[in-house]
Amino acid sequence: MPRLAVIGHPVGHSLSPQMHTAALREMGLAGEWSYEALDVPPDEFRRVIAGLPEGGFAGANVTIPHKRAAFEIADDPSEAVRAIGAANTLSFGGGRVAAENTDAPGLIASLPESPKGHRALVLGAGGAARAAAWALADVGAAVWIWNRTHRKTEQLASELRVRPVEPEATHRSLQLGRYEVIVNATSVGLGGSRGEGADLKALHLDADSFTERHVVVDLVYGASETELVRAARAGGAKVVDGREVLVRQGAASLRMWTKREPPIETMRQAIRQSDGREEASHGA
Repeated sequence: MPRLAVIGHPVGHSLSPQMHTAALREMGLAGEWSYEALDVPPDEFRRVIAGLPEGGFAGANVTIPHKRAAFEIADDPSEAVRAIGAANTLSFGGGRVAAENTDAPGLIASLPESPKGHRALVLGAGGAARAAAWALADVGAAVWIWNRTHRKTEQLASELRVRPVEPEATHRSLQLGRYEVIVNATSVGLGGSRGEGADLKALHLDADSFTERHVVVDLVYGASETELVRAARAGGAKVVDGREVLVRQGAASLRMWTKREPPIETMRQAIRQSDGREEASHGA
């Protein structure tokens, strides 16, 4: 029986096991394939990955904090993985490790319309921001990167050949009227849902700036909507939360491993049924 897993540290919050198990059942593969969670500290990552093929694993999703390490250990990284510098999907075969980044196509598939020709703002400078910026630019969007540390903004913009938001925006609210697509790829997420008011301030966003012309993606997901999602909805923006991106990237991984089309709605339902049982998360 081929085994699959999500690997992270910590990983107990991940919705991937519920989502993938439901999908495998719907695909008629539950008796042939399995999916589990493996909590692996960073200093154990290489050793654990090396032993997975012998343990019957055909592949693994990789989440925080291992996405960079997954790229570094890969024998066969895809073009996207090389460009992004991070991998979230590994496949094992023939004694080699193939690495792919399904975060990028997962983001694009989750959008209500193609971002080609639109202006996009990506908030953050970590692995999720790298995947988002690369994916948007790859399909023809004009992309700007913003991070609270401008040095990181400039470095990422240079590496991915996108545009940095000028440093003066670090000290005032970002002018959202310049963009049609806004992606939060930072760890800022659930402060507002706990009664705190720090989320939008930390992101330098003005709650009154969202309009119906915006598409807002918040890669953070949890038991409650983030302040960013609530503000975007209130302004009439089209909203994509982290769950939908998780479903889409997970479907891309399953498609790669099983060579079959995954049941998207079944995966969505599995996540909805898990509401209220998970902590805030960012990725798989």
